[in-house]
Amino acid sequence: MIQLDRHIRNTVLMAMLIVIGLIATLDLIFSMLDQLADTDENYSMANALTFVLFTTPTSVYELLPFTALGGASLGLGVLASNNELVVMQAAGVRVGRIILAVLKPTFGVMILSLILGEYVSPPLEQLAQSNKAIQRSASGSINPEQGTWRRVGDEFIHINAIAPGGTQLYGITRYQVDDRRRLVSSSFTESASYVQEGEDGYWQLSNVQESLIGAESVSIQRYLQEDWRVDLSPELLSVLLVDPDEQSITGLYRFAQYFESEGLDSATYYLAFWKKLLQPVSTLALVALAISFVFGPLREATMGFRVFVAVGVGLVFTILQRMMEPASLLYGFSPLLAVLTPILLFALLGFYLMRRIR
Repeated sequence: MIQLDRHIRNTVLMAMLIVIGLIATLDLIFSMLDQLADTDENYSMANALTFVLFTTPTSVYELLPFTALGGASLGLGVLASNNELVVMQAAGVRVGRIILAVLKPTFGVMILSLILGEYVSPPLEQLAQSNKAIQRSASGSINPEQGTWRRVGDEFIHINAIAPGGTQLYGITRYQVDDRRRLVSSSFTESASYVQEGEDGYWQLSNVQESLIGAESVSIQRYLQEDWRVDLSPELLSVLLVDPDEQSITGLYRFAQYFESEGLDSATYYLAFWKKLLQPVSTLALVALAISFVFGPLREATMGFRVFVAVGVGLVFTILQRMMEPASLLYGFSPLLAVLTPILLFALLGFYLMRRIR
């Protein structure tokens, strides 16, 4: 029985590796083509290749649930096509034991998903996005293609580039408004460094040009250095480097709480937080559905049709996710409910089909 479990596990695991290899290779090619379109005198082909390599773990992480789905479908499909599943059941091996053997590599994928999503992908993504922003941020004004906008207190801030770790900023534009939402000053700073001061700290700005806007005139002042004390820590800035879906689970939760404390909308970050936290559960639900298909409606199907069904299931799951996420933001219902709905629907469908297995 141990050898049988090992055979099923290895077959499914090899199928998963083949699927992730094919999908990741295609994603790598298209990502490289996309980055080559951004190359210029500051952002070279070598920079583009480095960016793609650093962002590959993020792509792999996002593809893991569908890798598990495709691997389970193909691996069990190979066993079914060779009549091995029929022989196993005829020899008295229960379906539950076969399912448990398939779930063993799936649990490995779930653990890998958590490790990649929390410890590997976010820092590499931050480094890639930061390097690209610094390389392409050569102008002395707002770069519309790079950077991030944030509001802190009565200031609206645009940062062209943030260095890894968030302790160095490049191209900071600040707009300050009064209680009546009137612009009272604007400034541009070439760079800023974070200075630790006990448990707190402040930003030391370099080469600052400030415009003070009065009722009838505008005065311009220049400073070689200026201290900027603002509630914007390097830890929070490092989170700003990447989109919410590409950040760590702990970083998302921390930044969502920061948004709430500033009176800003935090739903996007809570949505990404629950999505990443529950991704292993999504993987398990998709694999359970794949297993139920192979033992049920697709027992006698060809390999090509099983691949087609696996791709279709993945697309339907993705579309349902993409529909629920903006609906949650638009109608204001719980981000947790938006993330759980597709998972529960697919898990219930898989459970129903498994109940019909004889």
